[in-house]
Amino acid sequence: MTRISLFLLQLLSCVVVVFSFDITGKVLWNDECPDTTALGQAKVSLNEGILTGGITRNGEFTIPDVPWGTYILTILAHDYYFDQVRIDVSNSTSPEVRPYVAGTPMDPPSTIFLPYPISLTPREKYVYFVPPERFNLAGMLANPMMLLMVGGGVMMLAMPYLIKNLDPEALEELKEQQGKMGSIQNAFQNGDFKSGFSSLMAAADQPAQASPSKAGGAAKARGNKKAKR
Repeated sequence: MTRISLFLLQLLSCVVVVFSFDITGKVLWNDECPDTTALGQAKVSLNEGILTGGITRNGEFTIPDVPWGTYILTILAHDYYFDQVRIDVSNSTSPEVRPYVAGTPMDPPSTIFLPYPISLTPREKYVYFVPPERFNLAGMLANPMMLLMVGGGVMMLAMPYLIKNLDPEALEELKEQQGKMGSIQNAFQNGDFKSGFSSLMAAADQPAQASPSKAGGAAKARGNKKAKR
C-alpha cells in the first residue's frame, strides 16, 4: 500500500508539472516610480488573488505553477497604478499575453499580442491627500446665489432713501400697489383663489383705464390754460 500511494503521488506531481506554467515578468522603473523602495509593498495577482507572486528588488516577479486557463494579471500596489493584462495559459511553449481594460468582455479576445515575459510600467501615482480649498472672495461673489443675496441687501438698504426722494403722488401710488399686492397674497394664502384672481385681473386692467383719464386730464389742463390767455 505504501508503494502504491507513493506511485500515485509521483504520478499526480507529474500531471501537475505537465498542466501548469510559471508566469514571469518584470516591472520597468520610470521617473514616476524609480525603484522598489518607491514602489513599497506590492504583489502580482491573478484573478483577484487566486494565485499571487512577489516582486524582487530588480522588479522581476514569478507566479509558479499556474494551471491552464485564462487569467487577468494585476500588480497590487498601495501607491501606484499599473495596466492589467490578459494571460491565456495552454499547452504552447509560452502563454499568450494581451492587453485588457477593466469592464470589457473576455470574449472575443483582443487581436493584439504583447511580448512575453511580461513587462509592466507604473502609470501614475495615487493621490490620497487633497489640500483644502483656500478662501476665494472673487469665486464666492461669482456664485449666483451670493449675487442675489448681495443685491437684495443693497435694495433693502437703498429703499428708504428712494422712497424719501419720490413725489407724493408716486409715493401714494406705490403704497396703493403694495396694499393691493398684499391683499392678493393674503387671498391666495387663505385659499380664496377666486377673489385673488379677480383682484389680480383688476390690478392688471387698472393701468389701461388710468392712462386715458390722465390724457383727458392733461387735455383739460391745456384747455384751461388757453382760455385764461
